[in-house]
Formats: sequence, C-alpha cells, structure tokens
Amino acid sequence: MYEEMFAERLAKLRTIKGVSAREMSLAIGQNESYINRIESKAVYPSMQVFFYICEYLQISPAEFFCEDNPNPKELNDILKDLKSLNYEKRMHIHEVIKDLIK
Repeated sequence: MYEEMFAERLAKLRTIKGVSAREMSLAIGQNESYINRIESKAVYPSMQVFFYICEYLQISPAEFFCEDNPNPKELNDILKDLKSLNYEKRMHIHEVIKDLIK
C-alpha cells in the first residue's frame, strides 16, 4: 500500500514540477533511470535519497506524504507571499478567498 502510494506521489509531484524522471534522477546524483525505477516500484530510495528528493521538489518530507495537498510547493510559495503582506492586506485576501469558496 505505502509502496504504491510513494511511487504515485513521486510521479505526481515530479510531473507538477515539469521535469522528466531522467532529469530528476541526475539532479539528485543518481543514475538516469533511478526515478523511473522508483515510479515503477522496482526500487525504493534510502532515507538519505528520500531527503534529496524532497529537497529537489522543495517540499518537506511531511508534505511529500500529505495527499490532501496536491501541490505543496505552490502552497508554500503562496504562504511565503502572504507572510510578506501586512495584516490588513492578508485579511483582504482572506475575504476574497472566502468569497471564492462560496
């Protein structure tokens, strides 16, 4: 169960980032087919390589496993931008979000 979820989540996050399995494999210091082998459930990364994967995707390990958040990098970027605003502007954006949810 977790093995399948891991492979599927990795494929989704990699696709969202817009990189090939080969490109990602090489970027994290592995052979060119490494990510492809993970996504096909042939191998699973060591803890150290898992941390490299998260670093490459610019997410935390917890965010990797949080399937309720399909694009954690995007949400992190939005939160970073919100934190740079003053209280009044954040509340204005909050009201807009609440209106959009209706």
